[in-house]
Amino acid sequence: MLAAISVIAGAFAGPLADAGAEPVHAIAMHGEPALPAGFDHLPYVNPEALQGGRVAYGVVGTFDNVRPFIVRSMRTTARGVVDPEFGNLIYETLMQRSQDEPFTLYGLLAETVEWDEDRSFIQYNLNPRARWSDGVPVTADDVIFTMELLRDKGRPPFSTRLNRVAKMEKISELSVRFTFNEESNREYPLILSLSPVLPRHATDPDSFDQTSLTPGIGSGPYLISEIKPGERITFTRRDDYWAKDLPIKRGIDNYDQITVEYFLSETAQFEAFKKGVFDVYPDGSVTNWARGYNFPAVAAGDVVRKEYERQTPSGMYGFVFNTRRPLFEDVRVRAALTMLFDFEWANRSLYDNAYTRTQSFWDSSELSSHGKPADAREREILAPFPAAVTEEIMEGRRTLPVTDGSGSDRKVQRAALTLLQEAGYRIEAGRLLDQAGRPFAFALMTQNEGQEKLAVAFQRSLAALGIQMTIRTVDDAQYQQRSQTFDYDMIMKSFPSSMSPGTEQLSRWGSASRDQEGSFNFAGAANPAIDATIDAMLNSRTAEDFRSAVRAFDRVLLSGHYVIPAFHLGKAWVAHRSRIAAPEGEPPLYGYYLPAWWDTSAKP
Repeated sequence: MLAAISVIAGAFAGPLADAGAEPVHAIAMHGEPALPAGFDHLPYVNPEALQGGRVAYGVVGTFDNVRPFIVRSMRTTARGVVDPEFGNLIYETLMQRSQDEPFTLYGLLAETVEWDEDRSFIQYNLNPRARWSDGVPVTADDVIFTMELLRDKGRPPFSTRLNRVAKMEKISELSVRFTFNEESNREYPLILSLSPVLPRHATDPDSFDQTSLTPGIGSGPYLISEIKPGERITFTRRDDYWAKDLPIKRGIDNYDQITVEYFLSETAQFEAFKKGVFDVYPDGSVTNWARGYNFPAVAAGDVVRKEYERQTPSGMYGFVFNTRRPLFEDVRVRAALTMLFDFEWANRSLYDNAYTRTQSFWDSSELSSHGKPADAREREILAPFPAAVTEEIMEGRRTLPVTDGSGSDRKVQRAALTLLQEAGYRIEAGRLLDQAGRPFAFALMTQNEGQEKLAVAFQRSLAALGIQMTIRTVDDAQYQQRSQTFDYDMIMKSFPSSMSPGTEQLSRWGSASRDQEGSFNFAGAANPAIDATIDAMLNSRTAEDFRSAVRAFDRVLLSGHYVIPAFHLGKAWVAHRSRIAAPEGEPPLYGYYLPAWWDTSAKP
């Protein structure tokens, strides 16, 4: 038990009653929820979707357990158990996120919630109909048990959820209240609301942190019906699912059976899709999308392709410097290498000019700082850190170099060399050397053919200035292990972004995560300006202040040159069997939503 947290069981009477608030059906990070109490269904689903049938998904990787909350299974938990893409099929959360709003949650296990304007506490009032798959009711004791178990034996971020909690209080059999301490922020009640709940009566604390392929008891819409370790997991829908008629679930969880197939590589995955082994293939390869669909199932109309306009920020994909390495400590070095990535050549020669250069971590959205001078609130946030943001980025004038597309633009090369010379390097006998005569050499770790193709193009550009970059493509297991322990010089990574960035940024960029193995701070960032901008973002009270805080954060990351930005697509592509259908009309803000799709061949 943590000394900072007190747990009070039993009905509560006294001062707590004075801190009450009106129960609400939904909460939003900023503003009000879009859907009123008593709404019929989510706007991006078909409430009349056909029920039944089956779907199979395909993923690259492996799995050795069905416990998604423990350290030993951080990268190898079977997909679907708890899954933002396929749905939380076994374990459910207190509230569910709307895919059509930046950050709004509607009640699921918690029928209603209560909180105050300062967000100093939140109380969850559980739905009295909520049941585990064995028929036992879900109670406040389950919530408290789960929070303590995950704190003691779970993996991040579940293990740290109680760090911001001063008290957990059991108000009644179906109500539990969390009072926050000074480490909390305005986003944290929403993060806590996305916590899963486990059954106290059917969970053994002693063995919880051990990997296991024994299906657990959950409150979700499916049961695990078949497991082939590392190959396949199959889920079968419950006939007695307690929430199937809730508005938040209407038109969702439509299949009788969901199967997730595993493959060793993207090539094997796509070949299996062509042969009909699985049904839905989100395609992130411009080359494959343009040239890979000349197989018989497409010609016969058995496979269809859909293109969705993206409505969310681009995110950031690129080459990540490990600034823990002395070679990359100097920001001038990182800036020079950023200049040497010839996007124009790579986009034309490798990708049929399908990509757009990424200029910001929140490109293509109002949260991006690109092309916008800092406003008064941004300057206020950044004032204690005058060296954290370059003048051109502060004024919105910075744009990544545009080359002549030749692959050897001398103007760009000269500018990059000037920076390297300022950092103490020189070219001698065709090699870039430091002041001690040591060659500038490092390794880039990649994990697939797609990354390797882009890496070779970058390697060619660097060689023009005598920089020696070797490319090391490793298997998935080694890639994950080395990523978690920061055992690399440079790595290629994607940093997804949303319209409501929040606590997840602490693990990606916060100083405290720099030396925490298993965090997502791949760049090794430890910058007080980053910490301050994340803090401002998490504690913003208005949408305007939030936007300013995110832009300030964006400016600090860009000025630090932690990532060499590559590119992004303005569209999302997905191919699927023609019997699989999606709701008509505009997709939600966060793109197509697979749990709302259905099998048209199912028997009514």
